[in-house]
Amino acid sequence: MNNIEQNLHDVRNRMTLAAQKCGRSPEEITLLAVSKTKPVDAIAEAIANGQREFGENYVQEGVEKIQYFNNHDDLVWHFIGPLQSNKSRLVAENFDWCHTVDRAKIAQRLNEQRPENRSPLNVLIQINISREESKSGILLEELTELAATIDGLPNLVLRGLMAIPAPESNFERQIAIFRQMEKALIELKAQYPQVDTLSMGMTDDMEAAITCGSTLVRIGTAIFGARQYKS
Repeated sequence: MNNIEQNLHDVRNRMTLAAQKCGRSPEEITLLAVSKTKPVDAIAEAIANGQREFGENYVQEGVEKIQYFNNHDDLVWHFIGPLQSNKSRLVAENFDWCHTVDRAKIAQRLNEQRPENRSPLNVLIQINISREESKSGILLEELTELAATIDGLPNLVLRGLMAIPAPESNFERQIAIFRQMEKALIELKAQYPQVDTLSMGMTDDMEAAITCGSTLVRIGTAIFGARQYKS
């Protein structure tokens, strides 16, 4: 087995074990391969090993990769980075999902810019669960209002919530943070039946996230190795 093949195998095993440990079905959890800064040959290798969902943080880079792989019509592309208004059109036109909606203005732009020949854009509301000044996302108390706005936009589908908690090595503390997200999703789902997605958990905290109901884990390093940034 080569590296990416072995890594995907190992990550899927970790996901299965974490799910079984808390009595969940591994099929409920989607593996999102975070391919930002990774070359197309690394993505091609992941595709060859059965990976179909990819997450990109940088709009332009993501669009180039989507276009490169446009002969694979079964791939699903998620935008998972902070989104500035001036880049919203590229996300609306090219991606299947946007995980980082955190204000009405962005939601409205994505709605207006989504091409008519494409199905509605799947959106997640980003929650700043650790209340970090440097992080994007809304506070939980602002969720009701933004959810109602998004639900009224015909070219978007509100699918759930996303969070990137502050790094935390203690498992119990990871659980405490993720439980707040789990509770918020349950409450949101009671109001909007189409809500089904909780995007949380990365390489270092995916077990805690899965224990707390994550339906989508965003894994980069454990699949592709350490990030490569252009100097």
